Amino acid sequence: MYISIEGWRGQGAISTSPVSRSVVLLGITSLLTDVSAEMVVAILPIFLIGTLGVSPIAFGVIDGLYQGASAIVRLASGYVADRWRAPKGVALFGYSLSMVARIPLILGAGLSGIAGALFVDRVGKGIRTAPRDAMIADASTSENLGKSFGVHRALDTAGALAGPIVAFGLLAWLTVDGANKLAAFNAIFVVSLLFAIAGVAVLGLLVAAPKSNTAAVAIKARDCVALLRRSDYRRLTIAAGVLGLVSVSDAFLYLTIAQHNDIADTWFPLMFVGTAVTYLVLAIPVGKLADRVGRVRVWLSGYALMLMAYVVALASLPRVATVIGCLILLGAAYSATDGVLSAAIAPLVNAEVMSSGMALVQTVIALAKFASSVMFGVAWTVWGPQFALAIFAALLAIALVGVTLMMRGTSQRDNAQVVSA
Repeated sequence: MYISIEGWRGQGAISTSPVSRSVVLLGITSLLTDVSAEMVVAILPIFLIGTLGVSPIAFGVIDGLYQGASAIVRLASGYVADRWRAPKGVALFGYSLSMVARIPLILGAGLSGIAGALFVDRVGKGIRTAPRDAMIADASTSENLGKSFGVHRALDTAGALAGPIVAFGLLAWLTVDGANKLAAFNAIFVVSLLFAIAGVAVLGLLVAAPKSNTAAVAIKARDCVALLRRSDYRRLTIAAGVLGLVSVSDAFLYLTIAQHNDIADTWFPLMFVGTAVTYLVLAIPVGKLADRVGRVRVWLSGYALMLMAYVVALASLPRVATVIGCLILLGAAYSATDGVLSAAIAPLVNAEVMSSGMALVQTVIALAKFASSVMFGVAWTVWGPQFALAIFAALLAIALVGVTLMMRGTSQRDNAQVVSA
């Protein structure tokens, strides 16, 4: 069964086939889960730093764990999903683990308990992401991979948009003149759990397991490691890790903007909304554009947009121009990098090891982001947020030039494959 999704169509665009029901339902699962996750993410910086008094270095470690904890299980989950042909079961376990991780937040755990809950949440994300993306690839055709991932990421981002709005509403409603913040945070954690339960229910009850993945096969660990022998896949993996290492996490970027522009804590969650709105608007058209002109090329352009966002955040512009410009550029960057990268990986990997192929790249990115958050926290403490951001912007510019040169051949072949499809 297929559901037709109407959208942008450029001259010569090839992404005209409909998007499958499974892709849409997986998107709804991600939407509900992202409402849950982003409610927490949107208040986490001000909760830890503003309420609990956590230092920038400690927050960098916690944010790094949040970004990188999934690395320890991504490869294992991808291998299990491929070995037992059970991507839905593995993904369902990952979503359920993230749901359970909401409970310690509600119970008022201390700093170590919060860090542990966030760690478990990200482990759940690491378990579910690669099998879920493999299911999307399985439910798509070679002509509409970018569009399918764009539709999924658009629904996912709708949740990322709604989550901070819900958090903002609860925070504004339950907080009076700065009082009752702890009660407001607890209410946010409870509502977050309810959305997580709904996401697990949609996946478990409505999404069908891929029919092509019903029987276990003799996939061995060396078959997954052997992926790195493929030059295009290896270059893409290295490039993703390098660019992830010199990217600033959203939480740190928003904290830098908020501090430099004197933005009140109550309004902080809405910064996530600005990025999500742009991502939501652009995810499908950019995915279709990637199908048309080349996925690697569009992916690299996304990091150029990210660099522009850092420059705007550093520039001496009026507060409104800085905030709006930065959030729009960052949302556009994510629309060109997140789902597009998965669509670029899929043609380079055999179907038998698709989950592992997705997981290996995602593991490298997760480890890179962990290191990035720790390094940014140290740089913030030593030099301050503005100078730390300037350092990362310079590193991203250098890395982008090097990665573009390294990926030139891959980008050309990717584009040739798309044109001939």
